Amino acid sequence: MPAAVPPPGPRVVLVGPPGAGKSTVAEALAQRWQLAVRDTDADVETVTGKTVADVFVEDGEPRFRELERDAVAAALAEHDGVLALGGGAVLHDATRAALAAYRAAGGAVVFLDVSLAHAAPRVGFNQARPLLVGNPRAQWQALMEARRPVYEEVATVRVPTDGLRPAEVAQAVEDALGALRTAGGDA
Repeated sequence: MPAAVPPPGPRVVLVGPPGAGKSTVAEALAQRWQLAVRDTDADVETVTGKTVADVFVEDGEPRFRELERDAVAAALAEHDGVLALGGGAVLHDATRAALAAYRAAGGAVVFLDVSLAHAAPRVGFNQARPLLVGNPRAQWQALMEARRPVYEEVATVRVPTDGLRPAEVAQAVEDALGALRTAGGDA
């Protein structure tokens, strides 16, 4: 029996809200698997020479979302390691379609789920988070309520992160992907 050929694109894509640990868990997985890590927010910052917050303020959210969509498309096409998407990347129809095609080709999208109680200390709510201005806890809760169905739609599996260290979340991701493979799923 021939060995399974990995799908084109990243080994895994991580999605979820601010504070879920996408970037940190991506680093942990990349280290475990000895793969490169890529973060689409960092890609946008590299292309623009600005922080994400500065892009929001100076160019507006529509411009940021356009750059983010392009960053996701490029990363899905070019990167074969661990990919972390910005929290709002899944909101664009083209990104959801690209993730669906990636999943159809055998790729795995992991929704890192987190509660407000556990996201708050991670995000800090005092950092430059453009969509969390005003009452950051209420804004985060509203974002999560609006985005949860989208995260669930694009995900192959959901991994709760509450109370777990990054290495424990990385292990949970490995376990979830292993269970999918054993069950004949698309990971």
